Amino acid sequence: MSKTKGILSLILTAVLIAFLGFTTIVGFGKNQTGAAKNIKLGLDLAGGVSITYQVKDKNPTAEQMSDTIYKLQKRVEQYSTEATVYQEGDDRINIEIPGVTDANKILEDLGKPGSLSFLDPNGDVVITGADVATASAKTGQDDMNNKEYMVELNLNEEGAQKFAEATTANVGKQISIVYDGETISSPTVNEAITGGTAYITGKFTYEEAETLASTIRIGGLQLELEELRSNVVGAQLGEQAIGTSVKAGAVGIVLVILFMIWAYLLPGAASGLALLIYSGLVFVILNAFEVTLTLPGLAGIILGIGMAVDANVIIFARVREEMTRGKSVRNALKTGFQKALSAILDGNITTLLAAIVLWTKGSGSVKGFAQTLAIGILVSMFTALVVTRIIVFAFYAVGLRKTNLYFKPKKEREPINFLGKKKTFFAISLALIIAGLAVMGIGSARGKGAFAYGLEFEGGTATNITFNEDYSIEEIDAQIVPIVEDVTGDANVQTQKVAGTKQVVIKTKTLDLATREALNKAMVDNFEVDESLITAENISSTISSEMRSDAIIAVIIATIFMLLYIWFRFKDIRFAASAVLALLHDVLVVLGFYAIARISVGNTFIACMLTIVGYSINATIVIFDRIREEMRFADRKTDLANVVNKSITQTLTRSIYTSLTTFVMVAVLYIMGVSSIREFALPLMAGIICGAYSSVCITGALWYVMKTKIGVKKEADNKTAKKKSNK
Repeated sequence: MSKTKGILSLILTAVLIAFLGFTTIVGFGKNQTGAAKNIKLGLDLAGGVSITYQVKDKNPTAEQMSDTIYKLQKRVEQYSTEATVYQEGDDRINIEIPGVTDANKILEDLGKPGSLSFLDPNGDVVITGADVATASAKTGQDDMNNKEYMVELNLNEEGAQKFAEATTANVGKQISIVYDGETISSPTVNEAITGGTAYITGKFTYEEAETLASTIRIGGLQLELEELRSNVVGAQLGEQAIGTSVKAGAVGIVLVILFMIWAYLLPGAASGLALLIYSGLVFVILNAFEVTLTLPGLAGIILGIGMAVDANVIIFARVREEMTRGKSVRNALKTGFQKALSAILDGNITTLLAAIVLWTKGSGSVKGFAQTLAIGILVSMFTALVVTRIIVFAFYAVGLRKTNLYFKPKKEREPINFLGKKKTFFAISLALIIAGLAVMGIGSARGKGAFAYGLEFEGGTATNITFNEDYSIEEIDAQIVPIVEDVTGDANVQTQKVAGTKQVVIKTKTLDLATREALNKAMVDNFEVDESLITAENISSTISSEMRSDAIIAVIIATIFMLLYIWFRFKDIRFAASAVLALLHDVLVVLGFYAIARISVGNTFIACMLTIVGYSINATIVIFDRIREEMRFADRKTDLANVVNKSITQTLTRSIYTSLTTFVMVAVLYIMGVSSIREFALPLMAGIICGAYSSVCITGALWYVMKTKIGVKKEADNKTAKKKSNK
């Protein structure tokens, strides 16, 4: 890079940072387009719409309620991945959709849940809404190649068979779609439809096609519903939580940048500038794609920042090694980026595969986490491999070439004998896992439960109270919540304020009659509320059994994909197997931490565990990359234990620095955040510490044990066979 190009690159970098900073803080136009404050936030951060439906059918079964809730959950995710659906009482369903304020528009778009049937010309029912898997508006072309809008129907297996028989018998005739007693469409059957996918065409506008599709979707429920009430509810955490989180994030990023400058001098400054660009790009993308940001989503961003820092640490650790060996600044920079490429790509692609699977297969908070994680990974790879490279070479091009600007001379470290302590490390890990499992078992035996399950997993009681004053969320947290916690014994109370009223919805663990009465009395005594204006209903978990199944299946599939990718890249199943075992180790240790510390297992639990999985696999791959590199020069006389010890020692600085910077980000969030955010940050900190420990002390040892104990005879036989064939 010439001096002129270097100056131009630095000017463009400054302009880009200024542009992204202005966009993030101020935005453009009257609506402040692009500003961070316009990012769609979840119910926990910004509030939204709450709609309650009454089941028309008498005495609905638990199976019917569960099926209806799950299907509604899938449908409301078109508004937000963080929308939740749960049961209230015996025959009501509540929907909460974040980031919107117009309840009437949602009700109009969602439609009135009712009965749906497809009737042949004789009036006989062909299929019902229960036979329709999905319905969506699509864009296509007619016979004249003009654009047209249509509705695509995908039927389940039983529905496809019945529809095939009906359309075969009624080619040229109409099949009517009847919703809640009214015919909403009567398309003509042009040909027999046997594949389970049908298209309804006509002179639709896109809005008309979407309305018809929405009506068909909502009509495919087992139960008929009618609207009971709808409210706009405030944020569960309040403005204070958002404000402190933003400040904590800013403080954390500043501390990370200062640390990188201290550790890596001028390259550290380049990585700091790249991290500012990373942050700005993430905010712009969240705005552009209207991603709903919640605490689980915030976990994805934190992991993305950690991986962005990690990529720079890997690069500059390589640069330092090359300069220690006597290379010039320019050659060390060039070689450092080249050698770091494989570890960065493998670590990020492995985690990205997991994010894609979780995005497509998960639901609710899992999908929200996966979205922000995928965005963070893609942006972090771009900033580390492109932006940081441009900036650091621009520094060099403009004349900043002195060795002491890039390098603190350090003696190359002798390999530390980590494998010599492997039995001790394995014993510590085993003890931690057993302790966690024991606490879970004792908790279950005593009736306390293996974990302190939150409302999202166990359900509870929702108490609606109309106060005499219009309390803010902060006042509710400071004045009302402590009294509720004292009366109910619940340390994880959730509150929502109904906009435009003096009503507050207080969600607690399930309360018996005596505790409900005690809570009512406390509200009357302390706030002089009218007891007749206090109502309470039991509510189901917001994370249904189907959503849990979705999450588990998604994690299993993601793990398989990660295992296959590592196997493919490292050409040895033992790398993949030991990576998954190390990952399992971290998950079990953090599960034990949840059980021992009795931290509430709620909505952020899944995101926290997934963050730890991503963090763990990335740390593991960095060490494996070094082992793979060292093994290229190995022969029969090579001491395998020395290879592993050397690889772990060479990456030790990276392990410490990456863990430290990510820990600082989360620790600042813990120190400055409100109680619910602390509860989210604490297990993350435990996971970071555990991930650092396992990557240094467990991962390499696992691979070494597998390499020396598993498949050794087969390898020896192969070598013998090779020798014989050569003779």
